[in-house]
Amino acid sequence: MKMKQGEFIALSACTMILTALGIDIMLPVFAELRKHFGLPPESTATAQIITFFFLGQTAQIIFGAFSDRYGRLAILRVGFPLYIIGGIAAAFAPSLGLMFVARFVAGVGASAVFMTTIAGVRDRFVGDQMARIMSLIFTIFLFTPVLAPFLGIAILSVSSWQMVFLTPPLFAVIIFLWSFRLEESLPPEQRSSLNWTGFGQSIRKVISNRTFLRYTTVTTALFTGLSSYISSSEHIVGEIYGRPKLFPWIFGGMGLVMSLCTLMNARLSSRYGARRTIRGLLIIYTIVAGVLLLLTFTLGDPPGMFLFFIAVALLMALNLAVEPNSSALALEPMGNMAGMASAVYGTYFFCIGASLGSVISHLMVTDVFPLVLSFFVIGVITLLLVFSDRRPLSRKVA
Repeated sequence: MKMKQGEFIALSACTMILTALGIDIMLPVFAELRKHFGLPPESTATAQIITFFFLGQTAQIIFGAFSDRYGRLAILRVGFPLYIIGGIAAAFAPSLGLMFVARFVAGVGASAVFMTTIAGVRDRFVGDQMARIMSLIFTIFLFTPVLAPFLGIAILSVSSWQMVFLTPPLFAVIIFLWSFRLEESLPPEQRSSLNWTGFGQSIRKVISNRTFLRYTTVTTALFTGLSSYISSSEHIVGEIYGRPKLFPWIFGGMGLVMSLCTLMNARLSSRYGARRTIRGLLIIYTIVAGVLLLLTFTLGDPPGMFLFFIAVALLMALNLAVEPNSSALALEPMGNMAGMASAVYGTYFFCIGASLGSVISHLMVTDVFPLVLSFFVIGVITLLLVFSDRRPLSRKVA
């Protein structure tokens, strides 16, 4: 029986939830991890648990080539076991170093699932319609940050941090079984050959496209701020502001704002088109970041907790609302190279964004100025990128 659009959106959201769940559910247990591995309370080493997971996304470049050759489902079926095995290994790692390795493996698995999900959406939809579908998927996906921290705390209250780490792979088993209802979206006649020359040519063709490069860089810049905040959020709330019990409420509240903003983007991109929408959202992002930077200078570092998290919630919500538009605009000219393009897109923004975000996180030991400054710089850079696109704007979408 052919999968209907509603079920496809739900399944796509759940496959992408694996990436978010592999991060958000364990943030509340970082304090327990520091105790378990004998780290001081102010240590930022636990942020690397998130960074190594993100760095596993570099495998997307390989998975993209294979998905264009063998189809999306074959790569999806490889990604799930890697995610499950890596997640279980991380839960029982005897040292932090081995946990980083296991998290990298889980990230590799998540990269295969993430890449084939985006490629599958691109195979079925294009342009503004893809932006609308991606916004709906992200709206479901973004309920994970709302619930995951509370779920992590609930599990920790009756069990150990290891059980928290085991929850994502257990959820992945269920989604893996569900995914067998999914049909292949790349017909055999549209698949490309697999050879090193063709591989290199495909990458060059993708990265030489100015539209692709422009909007992938927008996503990368925004992801730098997002990854830095996510990996440091527990440290910011618990150590810099000294209110660890508020962490799940703050993180969950932000997730709710993100979901609402992404749902709003589905309507905006459908009505005004992806390019008009992304410009408006990034103008607001830069203004909010500029106000937060000014408040940090005038009120002191860190600024008031309420003001800081209201501003960051708005920035994170705008960030996630922009991504469906930037991904749709980046992948729109790629045609049947959607698999390779999705792989380069994911590798580019995950690897570079996570690496830069890790540097910012490392600098936030006692204050938040590195993060606040990065938000403003990101806003300026992304505005310059989107307004340098001189192509005619599309008409209103019905």
